[in-house]
Amino acid sequence: MKELPTISKVFAVIALASMSVWIGSYFARQFLVYQLFEGPDLILRSYLNETNISGVLTAILPSIIIHFITFIIFILSFFLFVVTSKLKLRSNGWLFIILIATIIFIPFESYLMLIDYKIIVLLISGSFDSNHVIGLLRDRIKDLSSFPIVALLTFISFYYFIVFKPLSKKE
Repeated sequence: MKELPTISKVFAVIALASMSVWIGSYFARQFLVYQLFEGPDLILRSYLNETNISGVLTAILPSIIIHFITFIIFILSFFLFVVTSKLKLRSNGWLFIILIATIIFIPFESYLMLIDYKIIVLLISGSFDSNHVIGLLRDRIKDLSSFPIVALLTFISFYYFIVFKPLSKKE
C-alpha cells in the first residue's frame, strides 16, 4: 500500500475515533432504551410513572446526542478519507468492503436518525410530552427491529478489515 498523505491520515484517525465512540454510544443507547420496556409488546416498566419518566428520558438524552453526532462525523471523515487517500478500491478489497457496507447502512441509519432528531428536539425543548417521546422510542425499536444488532456487528467487523487488510493486491 502506498504512503498516505497527512490529510488522509487525519481523516482516517477521525473516522476511526468517531466510529469507536459511535459503537460505544450505540451499545449504551440500546441498553438504556431497552431497559425502559419489558416484553415483546414494549410495555413501559412498572417502576416508571409520570413523575419520574421525564427525568429518565432527560438522562438518556446525552447518549442519543453522542450517537447522532458521532455517526455524522464518521460518515463525513470516512468519505473524505476515501477521496483524499486516492487508494484504488480494486487493489484494496478491505476498503471496498467497508465502503460498500457503509453506503448500504446509510439510508437505514438515516431513517432511524430522523426519529432520533425528533426525540432530541423534544427533549432539549424542556417541555415535552413523555408519552410522545416514549412512542417515538417504541417506533424506533419496532421499525427495523434487528437492524441495530446487524449494524453493530458489521461496524465492529470493520476493525478486522482495517487491521488485517484482507483482499489486498500487492503492487
